Amino acid sequence: MQGRDTAGLIALILAVVAIPLVIRNDYYLGVLIFTAFNCLTCIGLCLLMGYAGQISLGHGAFVAIGAYASGILTTTLGWSPWAAMGAGIIIVSVVAAIVGVPTLRLKGHYLAMATLGFASIIHILAVATVDLTGGPSGLLNIPRISIFGHQLNSDMQYFYFSWAVVAIGLYVAFNLINSRVGRGLRALHGSEEAAASLGVNITAHKIQVFILSAVYAAISGSMYAYYVNYIDPGPFGVMHSVLLVTMVAVGGMHNIWGAFTGAVLLSLLPEFLSSATDYLQLMGIAYQPDYDILVYGAILLLIMLFLPEGVFDGLGKAVRAGRRMIRR
Repeated sequence: MQGRDTAGLIALILAVVAIPLVIRNDYYLGVLIFTAFNCLTCIGLCLLMGYAGQISLGHGAFVAIGAYASGILTTTLGWSPWAAMGAGIIIVSVVAAIVGVPTLRLKGHYLAMATLGFASIIHILAVATVDLTGGPSGLLNIPRISIFGHQLNSDMQYFYFSWAVVAIGLYVAFNLINSRVGRGLRALHGSEEAAASLGVNITAHKIQVFILSAVYAAISGSMYAYYVNYIDPGPFGVMHSVLLVTMVAVGGMHNIWGAFTGAVLLSLLPEFLSSATDYLQLMGIAYQPDYDILVYGAILLLIMLFLPEGVFDGLGKAVRAGRRMIRR
């Protein structure tokens, strides 16, 4: 890990430790827990899109597979949550390899459409296989996960657990991108032909990073299932995959911290707009909740127009500009 990444990770850990001491409301802690799930998935997706240059609109499917594997194995077969999560990771790795071998031969829009079709198939299967997944009614009574025999029953405990997993995910991602494999991925993103001429095994690197990004999504899905204690196909539709890609693009797909920033921003933005709506209505201002969608879309449009490299890169430029002004 580089010095800045280490400093950022330490700052994140300190913030995570402090947040529950300031925010006591379980609802807001729950929002931050869901934010952690999105951050974890987007970190893996950033490795695939931002560093390997492969577009995927199907990562919501891997989240769903991880969630359903954990839910089915714990409720139907009585497995422990940790064993079910491990099995979910194995299942997702196998599925990602099976899907990745043919689809990663495609490029650009064709790859995006292929992964989008995969996400649609998984969603249809989740709805149709009622005997296995519960169909639209979903799976009930999924247990909470335990650590050293202690079940995580409160939102504060699960908050610390979920963000600890995110911190581990960041640590693994930073070490990967600064390794020989990471340099190969960056070369692959720049030019496949040039990377091949330097001895990079293009096919192996593509499949490996695709599987790794899918594992991130599977862990996120398992954590979601154990937190909510109930899953149904609704949250795992095609639009969830699109939202994940949007988070990575808005934050900045060429930087792990960018994907992290985008996931945090777009996870918290709907809650902020909802709170703003309530405040405006209390002030007597005629503002309809449906306007939130327009404001949300306008914010995304402005970000992509004026910050094409992502919010994180824009913040970095603003900080550097501020430093230059202070020096003057």
